[in-house]
Amino acid sequence: MFLGVISDTHDNLSAIEKAVEEFNKRNVALVLHAGDFVSPFTANIFSKLKCKLIGVFGNVDGEKEHLKERFNAIGAEIVGDFAEVEFHGVKIALIHGVHEAIVKSLAKSGEYALVVRGHTHRAKVEKIGEAIVVNPGEACGYLTGNKTIAVIKIPELVAEIISL
Repeated sequence: MFLGVISDTHDNLSAIEKAVEEFNKRNVALVLHAGDFVSPFTANIFSKLKCKLIGVFGNVDGEKEHLKERFNAIGAEIVGDFAEVEFHGVKIALIHGVHEAIVKSLAKSGEYALVVRGHTHRAKVEKIGEAIVVNPGEACGYLTGNKTIAVIKIPELVAEIISL
């Protein structure tokens, strides 16, 4: 079973399109978005996913109610600033990750096997405490020049960073 992870899309429509194609090609069963969608119109592209999307807000997501409304209309769910997701027996914390101390506390809490975060625009997979922390990097490619997403094998928690 595979879980798709994306963050920091920042309205880059062509990158979102490539990410959706990659997730569909890999038959992911769920996509988690760790925030910074930016505009509600990106829901149109995410609607092409062949699975459900669950997301949280990032620090630059301004039109929060409209984002929720547009994503709900496509069967996706933006739950707020934090989400707790259970996926095939794996408990996951989903957060944008503005505050590093909160990310580390979630990982060290013993409550989650996986912490999915974004914000730094840098792809990274690390173990903190007993949890695997996955930052898929930036799908938009604006800061680093690298457009990346992640796919995680569940329940093994093996993460792969994928360049778009």
